[in-house]
Amino acid sequence: MTIKQRYEAVLAHFAQVQPEPATELTYGNPFQLLVAVMLSAQCTDKRVNLVTPALFDAYPTPAAMADASVDDILTYITYIKSVSYPNSKAQHLRETAIRLRDDFGGEVPQTMEELTSLPGVGRKTANVVLGAAFGKATIPVDTHVFRVARRIGLSQGKTPAEVERDLARHIPEAQRFKAHHWILLHGRYVCRALRPDCEHCAISHLCKSHKKNCPA
Repeated sequence: MTIKQRYEAVLAHFAQVQPEPATELTYGNPFQLLVAVMLSAQCTDKRVNLVTPALFDAYPTPAAMADASVDDILTYITYIKSVSYPNSKAQHLRETAIRLRDDFGGEVPQTMEELTSLPGVGRKTANVVLGAAFGKATIPVDTHVFRVARRIGLSQGKTPAEVERDLARHIPEAQRFKAHHWILLHGRYVCRALRPDCEHCAISHLCKSHKKNCPA
């Protein structure tokens, strides 16, 4: 099977079974999405969704969050004791809110360069915001996408940036952000890191590592 054939078959399968995938984070606008994605680093979307309703009620705008103290923000993201690295995230949220208020007119910027200039915002977070909030043809590469793309045989990249370039090279623009969701959700629920569920994987016949990971 050629790499082109593998991509076409994998994308065709996902497009058929899940034509309109979406993030599992709950948000109502680009600012809320940015906050949620920043909180989701090394943390599950489910846990983030438990924290954000009260946080968004308290700080509905960048200006409101910018006026809060780090300790105030920390209270909202730790009251369930679930968000990882709460101290640094609270600091980054406040610093980012200040930047949004002072440098971007209270709006979330729409370029990679501007987004990654914000405290605590890396390329993956920026790609999620650009794709979900602004409809850009991005491919965020988190741990799931990185693992599954390499395991299936869509990329041999050794870094998230290399995997992102490989995926972008082979996936049509119109499908790129959807493909991010498809691969991520497949990694979250089927092709798990420690125990991939090859028995119930609908694309195991397309997987380059199938025999190695699931010899049975």
